[in-house]
Amino acid sequence: MPYFRTETAELYYEEIGEGRPIVLLHGFTIDHRLMKGCMEPVFAARPGWKRLYLDLPGMGRTRSYEGITDSDGMLDAVLAAIRQWLPGGEPFCLAGESYGGYLARGIAERSPESVAGLGLICPMILPAHDDRQLPEHRILREDVSLAESAAGPDFDDFRQMAVVANARTWRRYIEDVLPGLRLGDTRFLDGIRERYGFSFPLETAVMDKPGLLVAGRQDVSVGYRDALELLERYPRLTYAVLDTAGHNLQFEQPELFEALVHEWLDRVEREQFGPAAAD
Repeated sequence: MPYFRTETAELYYEEIGEGRPIVLLHGFTIDHRLMKGCMEPVFAARPGWKRLYLDLPGMGRTRSYEGITDSDGMLDAVLAAIRQWLPGGEPFCLAGESYGGYLARGIAERSPESVAGLGLICPMILPAHDDRQLPEHRILREDVSLAESAAGPDFDDFRQMAVVANARTWRRYIEDVLPGLRLGDTRFLDGIRERYGFSFPLETAVMDKPGLLVAGRQDVSVGYRDALELLERYPRLTYAVLDTAGHNLQFEQPELFEALVHEWLDRVEREQFGPAAAD
């Protein structure tokens, strides 16, 4: 299996395609399959991109991460992996979901000149859960018969965050989310959660590159209100709040999600990279 071997971790990765580089970072306690599941349908219709899907420390198949104790260490490991992937230091596009979005903002803060475009999917803005402005949980679309056939603890966990609970979203949860949940190192991740926030502020860099932030109107994990503050610091950011969508909006509103990602990548291609040889 392929790994980036850094000073603090061996990060498992999957690389797909050729062309413009984009790094894709998943959320907390899951693995690269979440980002792969939502982004590969986009790239299937858009050649000319080289995708890097990472498993973050303590998650998926990444290993030898015991020396990492906080989110600063998580960020350092990801940056070291990216430097190995792109030893020439060329600019790259960056997308992250939830905690992966928080890490993506950390990369943009540490190395703004390297980031050609920033995509944030239901990003974590405030590390402390009690500080977040969150809506009440509501399931707006539900296939009642599914609850009878899929009953069990995994389905209960799915329903706790679901806004659309039907056969399609349950299947995507099984494929994209559940495998990573089962691989996560709970003890390690509990320790990281105690030191969830960076030791440095995410308020100094202005990201004047094409950006996208997609939030779920009914997201009970990170909400959508706290992300409004990013509009001033990211002047090229498209901010979209999708109704009938929660923290898994990428498969609760897939058509809207993919359309917004395509438009963002159109801007990145036009302004930052130009035509790729693989097009």
